[in-house]
Amino acid sequence: MPDAAHSPARLLAPLALAVCTVAFFAILLGSDAGDDGSSGEAAPAGQVSGPAETTTTERVPPVRRNYTVKPNDSLDGIAQRFGLDVEQIQELNPEVDPQGLVVGQRIKLRE
Repeated sequence: MPDAAHSPARLLAPLALAVCTVAFFAILLGSDAGDDGSSGEAAPAGQVSGPAETTTTERVPPVRRNYTVKPNDSLDGIAQRFGLDVEQIQELNPEVDPQGLVVGQRIKLRE
């Protein structure tokens, strides 16, 4: 019976593990999955495949004249959402208590 210290399995097991690890990382690094959000399909003829150009523009808030208060709304949050100052909203709504907004309450955002 061969000595356990000289068994070929003792040498081949770590070698097999190293080969599998190298193969795993080669496949992982060689794939383009997740880099550009594509599904791996080829681009139609005449189109270039690759990440689309995106521009960072601020979302223009919708022009609304009134707003109905929803749960967890604050005057500051409403002002930010519609690109207004809290002072503007308070001038248009002198009867509104900024600390006591009521769900369903309608407030003016514009004249």
